[in-house]
Amino acid sequence: MCRVLQVSRSGYYAWKIRPVCIQAIQRTELVSAIHVIHADPERHAYGSPRIYRELLNRGYEVCENTVAKLMISEGIASLTAKRFRVSTTDSNHSLPVAENILDRDFTAEDPGQKVVSDLTYIATAEGFLYLVCMIDVFSRRVIGWSMSHEMTTDVFLSALEMAVGRLGVKDNLLLHSDRGSQYCSAAFQAALARHEIRCSMSRKGNCWDNAVSESFFASLKKELVYQQRYATRDEARQSIFQWIETFYNRTRLHSHLLHEP
Repeated sequence: MCRVLQVSRSGYYAWKIRPVCIQAIQRTELVSAIHVIHADPERHAYGSPRIYRELLNRGYEVCENTVAKLMISEGIASLTAKRFRVSTTDSNHSLPVAENILDRDFTAEDPGQKVVSDLTYIATAEGFLYLVCMIDVFSRRVIGWSMSHEMTTDVFLSALEMAVGRLGVKDNLLLHSDRGSQYCSAAFQAALARHEIRCSMSRKGNCWDNAVSESFFASLKKELVYQQRYATRDEARQSIFQWIETFYNRTRLHSHLLHEP
């Protein structure tokens, strides 16, 4: 081997007994930690910013650029997938529509000031499972959710009641949604009035007016749903429940909050 590599035998033995440098040891430990985090089924969609923050949480002293370079050299990348999107908003109705009070101001100083809501569908072998979520703008946590095989007003009311139960009755609370017929329905509007919640709605066909909800559903689909094949609605319901309550609300690092103190 020394002859092929054109090095001296004494040089080879000197290299063999030479202690490994501290930098090499630290790099090996860091790469191992990155692999462990990325191998976690709940964190396999993490890119370098969230991997970096997770390493800090675990006590590693490292910069984000170093994490990004190591992930590239190790071939580690966020595992996501894209699918076609079917609109679930029925805005072709004659029901009263609220003005856009939120006006894309996705900031809040405290929990319970602003809540955004939307509906999405989950494909299963049995058919669609519809999911309604209520998200607190301050914390980005899902404070209310409900799932059903039917897209009825009841599933929206159930999510609303869960959100109110968790937040309590807040003064001047604003709830923003799209113009879907369920949000505009008399039953849903009556529930908002009963809890003294102000109503705000997006402009027609403008998904950016409800960007927080759109971002949440994009994360749910890419990080969980598109990685699965659900045979039944119950299977999807259990999977989504676990992802929301045990991972997303409790441990997932939210990009909007990564630089919060």
